This record gives sequence, structure tokens and C-alpha cells, in this order.
Amino acid sequence: MGKITDALKKAAEERIDRFDKITKIREREKLIIKKIGDSNVDPRIVTYFDSKALITEQYKILRTNLLANQKKKPVKVLVVTSSLHSEGKTITVLNLSMVLAQSTQKPKVLVIDGDIRRGRISKYLGVPQKVGLTEVLTGKKKISDVLFNIDVDNLTFISSGSVPENPAELLASNKMKRLIEDMKVEFDHVLIDTPPIISVTDSGIVGAISDGVLMVIQAGRTQRGIIKRAEELLHQSHSKVVGHVLTNIEYHLPEYIYRYL
Repeated sequence: MGKITDALKKAAEERIDRFDKITKIREREKLIIKKIGDSNVDPRIVTYFDSKALITEQYKILRTNLLANQKKKPVKVLVVTSSLHSEGKTITVLNLSMVLAQSTQKPKVLVIDGDIRRGRISKYLGVPQKVGLTEVLTGKKKISDVLFNIDVDNLTFISSGSVPENPAELLASNKMKRLIEDMKVEFDHVLIDTPPIISVTDSGIVGAISDGVLMVIQAGRTQRGIIKRAEELLHQSHSKVVGHVLTNIEYHLPEYIYRYL
């Protein structure tokens, strides 16, 4: 009887210990939405705040898949777009850039806000950067005048700058082509955030002079017909879609998975 009692007691203690571990992990995950210290980085840039978060792991999987494909044909300049507004493309660009810069090889990563109509990258980073891509393409600033970084090693940014009267023409200019070619020499990875392809032609223009395009799709919102149309537009512009990212996914992880964290 004593052995049975001891066994039940031990089993109960193990369940309590496992429950405590799971609770602590879940509490840690909730802390992701909070900003650390005086940082002005948007809390949705999870990879900046917590390198071990479950969401961060998903971006690391995306990084692994992209780098694996590069063994066949390097995708050094990657354009990120979506079909519609508010599908999470800018958040995806920033999170992906963080995990790329954190790779063991320590590659040099550049993020260009190519959405010169309504760029959001400097806002999400909490940096009051007023000059950027527009000023470079209009000849008002040199590239060295608009590069900036935050406290992440090997990661550099170019904001969108002011809103021009002729965004599509600027992105299709020879200056934009030369800029991309120059940045391919200076950096290991260049990520370019662009507007939704169905709204304007910008991402098709930039996609045609890049190595590939990553499509961001919001689950439960973007219809298949819209996605098909977006891909048709990219194909017509001679852009190559190299992958898709599904955002706004909610799923339940069984408790036993937490034992391995």
C-alpha cells in the first residue's frame, strides 16, 4: 500500500511540475507583446524581442527554406508583396530580416522600404527617418545618407522617404536598377518591401529586377481568386514567385510539445 501511495504521490508531483513548466512557457509567450526597455520597435516584430518564441521559430523555418532554395539558384534580392493591404507583408519583412541577420554565418542584411507611397518600416522600427529611397532615386541624397540601423548586428535599413508624385516611374528608373545592383555587392541579402500587387504596379516593377518574390497571404481573408490574379500580374511583369507566407494562423499546440522546449 505504501508503494502505491508513493507512486501516486510521485506521479502527482510530476504532473504539477509539468504544469508549472507549461504555464511558465505560456507566460513567457505572452510577454512577447510587450516592449523591452526603451525600445520603440513595434511589438509585432517578435524576432527582435524573443529569439526563442514560437513565432520566431516559424520565421526561422522560413529562413531555412529560403536558404535551402538558394543552393539551387541564389535569391539574393527578395521582393515581398501581397495581394491586398494589411496582410502582414511589412511585419513579415522585418521579422524575416531579423532572423536572417541572426544566422550563425552573420550575413549582412539590407531592408529597403520600396513602398514609397505609404512606407511603414521606419514607423515599425520606431525611428524618425524622414529621408530614404525616394530621395536617392530623385538624386537629392546619396545612398550613404539614407542607410541606418538599430541595435541588431549586420542589419541595415533604408526607409521609403517622402511620397513622390511619380512612384512607379521612379521604381522603374535606371537609378533603381543600379541601386539594387550596388546593394547586391555590399550585402548578402536584400529584402524589399513593396505595395500590394493588385492595388498598384510597383511590386511587379521591382520584382522584375529582383531574384524572386515572396507572397504574403492572410488566412481567412484573401480569397483564392484574388491570390490567383495577384500571381498572374506578377507573372505578366516577369517576376518569379519563389514562395508564400500564410499569416494570421491560429492553431493549438498539444501540451506534450512543450516538453521539448
